Amino acid sequence: MRRMLLRAVLVGLTAMFGFAAHAQTPPNADTAQRVEIHPIPSLTLTDQQFLTGDASGKPVTVTGEFRIAQGTGRLPVVILMHGSGGIGPNVEVWARQFNAMGISTFAIDGFTGRGMTAVNTNQAALGRLAFTLDIYRALDILAKHPRVDPSRVVLMGFSRGGQAVLYASLTRFQKLWNTSGLQPAAYIPFYPDCMTTYAGDTDVAGKPIRIFHGEPDDYNPVASCKAYLARLKDAGRDVTLTEYPDAQHGFDTPFPLGSLVAANAQTVRNCRIHEADSGTLLNVSTQQPFSYTDACVQSDPHVGGNAEAARAAHQAVGDFVRQVFKLD
Repeated sequence: MRRMLLRAVLVGLTAMFGFAAHAQTPPNADTAQRVEIHPIPSLTLTDQQFLTGDASGKPVTVTGEFRIAQGTGRLPVVILMHGSGGIGPNVEVWARQFNAMGISTFAIDGFTGRGMTAVNTNQAALGRLAFTLDIYRALDILAKHPRVDPSRVVLMGFSRGGQAVLYASLTRFQKLWNTSGLQPAAYIPFYPDCMTTYAGDTDVAGKPIRIFHGEPDDYNPVASCKAYLARLKDAGRDVTLTEYPDAQHGFDTPFPLGSLVAANAQTVRNCRIHEADSGTLLNVSTQQPFSYTDACVQSDPHVGGNAEAARAAHQAVGDFVRQVFKLD
């Protein structure tokens, strides 16, 4: 009996110390130290409402996944804004890379709280600038969080989210909607739609803008971003564009690889859109208010991951944010 009791005690001690040793083993570097889900009070606005500062849109609560990197004190953060298909696998890959660098991430879900899963095939379902407001509202939360260094927050987005990040840099929009007191340290749009010219869109924040794009992209053609970049450079802004050959729209996704048709997805690749008086977005060709029923709106663009371009982009972005955040 005493022998059986001793054996039970030894087994218990082994289990206890084995667990303790396991608990002290450091997790993988790309594993978040803590994950928080934050409600983000926002609005669903038309583009005209956003452009005129009209806050009478429909109140909505979107969410953000805050992955706090391993470390102590206030840490740098990259806000991640998804595209027309919602949060995809590329967002997870980027979050893990940043977490491994000691950088927290805040991935915004702009769809679920609005009762949506995607707008690829119906872009009119949500204003072109809705995600920009969501980003500003996320800044309200991060500016007050005790684990965030408010001087080291970078915005990064993909496709529709890249468009949101790109135009979040506009001084005019920040004055209208950014109430956080937090000024992002940099803007990183991936394959954004640059087809729209907004009033005063060369007056951007005095922070670097780094655009990443694929040369053959027929969803959001890089040519329109080149034109915008030229105007920004003429205005003396700190902006660069990195292009990757053979890289389709969404080239940083880990799957699917190659070039696939995004069936029925809408693209404004043949449109030119211009902001007119009172925040109206005009189709330049018709001089009528822009609509997704316009003849210039097409469908079935290509998408697909490109492993080589993705590796290069991850390296370039990693080097850039390391410099911006002054990481060792």
